[in-house]
Amino acid sequence: MTMQKLPLDIVALKNWFISAQRPLPWRVEPTPYRVWISEVMLQQTQANVVCDYFLKWMHRFPTISALAE
Repeated sequence: MTMQKLPLDIVALKNWFISAQRPLPWRVEPTPYRVWISEVMLQQTQANVVCDYFLKWMHRFPTISALAE
C-alpha cells in the first residue's frame, strides 16, 4: 500500500498560524536560549502548564551565562 502525498499549501498554513497562534512567552523574544529552554520544558508537559515555569526560569536565569554561573 502506497501513501499518497498531499499537496502542502504553505500560504494557507502560514495564514492559519497567524490567526490561530497562542500568545506564548517564548515567542515574545525568541532568542536561541529562550527557545531551547521552552523546547526542553515542552517535552515534559503541555504548553499551558509550561508558561508559568518558563517565566519563573527566565526570571532566575535570564541568560545562558546566568544559568552557567
